[in-house]
Amino acid sequence: MMANFIEELFFGNIDPQARGYRKGSPIIKVSDSISELEEKLTERLTGEEKKLFLDFCNAYGELMGNADLDTFIVGFRLGAKMIFDTFCSDDAPFEDFLKE
Repeated sequence: MMANFIEELFFGNIDPQARGYRKGSPIIKVSDSISELEEKLTERLTGEEKKLFLDFCNAYGELMGNADLDTFIVGFRLGAKMIFDTFCSDDAPFEDFLKE
């Protein structure tokens, strides 16, 4: 167990992006297929068409990176709100008769 989560995060010892595919995961097949298709298209295209395709790939990659960042931020905030609500609020629709 880490001595101090925030310190470990600060020093870069925690990387939430350091993930890989599980062996036998169906996503491996999809990822390999995408890579193979991109390679085949890049080999076949020339000139302006090749540049246009590579620009598309780069723009799409940037979009997906930003979408991943947004998803991470939203998920992190949701988790923080759940923790805050758990520890800082005891509001509920009904009164607890078992309290002393």
